[in-house]
Amino acid sequence: MKKIIHLVKLSFQNQEIDFTNISIKSAIFILAMPMIIEMMMESIFAVVDAFYVGRLGDLALATVGLTESVLMIVYSIGMGISMAGTAIIARRFGEKKYKEAGTSAFQLITTGFVLSLLISLISLFFAKDILGLMGATKEIIEFGSGYTQITFGSNVVIVLLFLINGIFRGAGSAQIAMKTLILANGLNLILDPLFIFGWGSWEGFGIEGAAIATVTGRSVGIIYQVYHLINGKKLLKIARENITLKLSEVRHILKIAAGGMGQFLIDSASWIALSRIVAESGESAIAGYTIAFRVIIFTILPSWGLSGAAATLVGQNLGANNPLRAEKSVWITAKYNMLFLGGVMVLFYFFGTNISSLFTSNSETISIANSALTIITFGYVFFGLGMVIVQAFNGAGDTKTPMFINILVLWFMELPFAYYLAIPCDMGPKGVFISIAVCHSIHAIVSLFIFKRGKWKTIK
Repeated sequence: MKKIIHLVKLSFQNQEIDFTNISIKSAIFILAMPMIIEMMMESIFAVVDAFYVGRLGDLALATVGLTESVLMIVYSIGMGISMAGTAIIARRFGEKKYKEAGTSAFQLITTGFVLSLLISLISLFFAKDILGLMGATKEIIEFGSGYTQITFGSNVVIVLLFLINGIFRGAGSAQIAMKTLILANGLNLILDPLFIFGWGSWEGFGIEGAAIATVTGRSVGIIYQVYHLINGKKLLKIARENITLKLSEVRHILKIAAGGMGQFLIDSASWIALSRIVAESGESAIAGYTIAFRVIIFTILPSWGLSGAAATLVGQNLGANNPLRAEKSVWITAKYNMLFLGGVMVLFYFFGTNISSLFTSNSETISIANSALTIITFGYVFFGLGMVIVQAFNGAGDTKTPMFINILVLWFMELPFAYYLAIPCDMGPKGVFISIAVCHSIHAIVSLFIFKRGKWKTIK
């Protein structure tokens, strides 16, 4: 018990640790604890918005659901560059090249800012058209286009928050990433109901208030991140000599990030297509799918946080020329992740209806959300294994292998299967949920087979 208490203290302190020399289980614990909390804070953003927006009715929930489906493309860019950040910074820290790590951090942030700014400008002007392409009715577009425009226009904030936290995780400073999300999410919790419903005689902004609150919280989080990068108190710092643009390194970043972006773009495109299939069943189906998706994110992101420990350990141990230790880190992390998601699966099976009813009183919407929670999570144990394997590839800098697996399984298997079950077989949303559970389990098995071949150990 004393050892656990000691590890908990270390995981929340800003103490810098050489994760290539301590025990693997201790390293996983110290890294995973703040990463799990960080991801839980990120998922709370989504759940809190759904909770308050749900009070505005199914039109509001449908707007958020369709907007979030498209916004996954933005998350793809943020996650892709974040993967590059974690892999590059972890490798530099494993090599003990701390000055080079600071220079790489500057290149990463500059690249992420330029890319996200371009996408913000494009998506801002075509928000209504994008909602229409997603199958939104005229009522949804009229009601929620303001929310969509604000959300799309804040792409820079979303990408930078993901990216800089990925940089800190690569350096082993997961505590700073965690505190960033606690700060940003705490502000969102306070501002969400205030901006949506108002205060006293002020009526608030309605659904647009949810977007404004989220942007404000994330922006303050970025200020906190930048402070820790420039204050010079950590091994990872951006000093004056690091502020120089190196096009060769930017190309290297884009090469690694391209695979990461590809992974999430392919994944996001499949989720968008699945949302489009669900939309054929009406507004209640979209609302139920949105609720279930938010709740699933609430459990998947902490699991992704645990998987992130594997990415950092793989990167740092490969940098220290210890591939066997890197591989052992992956197997231990995978075991923990599978146990966690197995427990969540049992929880959703017995309490899916109760959880869904927290977000809406519409019985049809609750029924669809419950079906999604109970059916999709039957594949959760495989999900747990697959996430760790994918993060191990990414931590090694091999972002292309997971991308190709995504193309094979998600596009050529999941989407046709979901369409066949939902439309020709007339199963509706349940057909989509079955396809997700089956195909993501296959994804994990394929990833495991390729991982065991060991080519990822040779990535430079």
